[in-house]
Amino acid sequence: MKLKDRVAIVTGANRGLGETIARAFAEQGANLVLAAREAAPLAAVLASLPVQAGQRYVSRPTDISKLAEARALTEFAMAEFGRIDILINNAGVYGPIGPFEEVDWQEWCDALQINLFGTLALSREVVSVMKQQKYGKVVMLSGGGATAPLPRFSAYAASKAAIVRLTETMAEELAEFKIDVNAIAPGALNTRLLEQVLEAGPALAGENFYQRSLKQRDEGGAPLEVGASLAVFLASAESDGLSGRLISAVWDKWAAMGDPALRQKIMGSDVYTLRRITPEDRGWEQD
Repeated sequence: MKLKDRVAIVTGANRGLGETIARAFAEQGANLVLAAREAAPLAAVLASLPVQAGQRYVSRPTDISKLAEARALTEFAMAEFGRIDILINNAGVYGPIGPFEEVDWQEWCDALQINLFGTLALSREVVSVMKQQKYGKVVMLSGGGATAPLPRFSAYAASKAAIVRLTETMAEELAEFKIDVNAIAPGALNTRLLEQVLEAGPALAGENFYQRSLKQRDEGGAPLEVGASLAVFLASAESDGLSGRLISAVWDKWAAMGDPALRQKIMGSDVYTLRRITPEDRGWEQD
């Protein structure tokens, strides 16, 4: 029961990774506030979660890209539980697929509004509560496009890279309040985002990315449960003091970060962060 009696908000909880995180949190004893734009699938997820003694789950249809709705969700959570210990910023979209100069302008802006501005809007509201509590855990969802170019997915890539820098910045601002802020790279998941790539086809998504997506579909992709397990770790006391990091659910040995000595070593370095690579870093000689 790593999350027993904790209160967690999970956005994008009506399907895919968000639903899987909600289930993992429920199994670990958390009280849940589930949010997503679509009411019917959100209600279905809520009704399907296993309930243990002392647990309670509620949901609220929410469009986090609207500041007023982000504020209303936070107020709803406080009215229901009186505290917020964990925020999982999972809601996100791919946005338009295709060459950046050809995709629809408004769709590009809408993707940033959800992925970046929506995440920021809800974080601002929830963090104001956590600062009063002098404790909290904020987990962002980053991943594809944050650490490498992602041609034909420019809105998604730009927003996810921005999420990592936002994570690092928030972590430094909130350290004195014992609020940890980290980002997860969950791996290549077989979710509705993959379906969108396959629907777009190679003409828009690019032949290489399309073929990789076909292979991912056929081989199953990264297990959703791995990303959810990392979310549990980052939301629990096991990770206290680990903050401002982008951690891969699939490739990084994050379970070992439960060791306080390793956490201290990580926090004294720039590993698991986004940094500029200089010629000296690659051993180049310069006049």
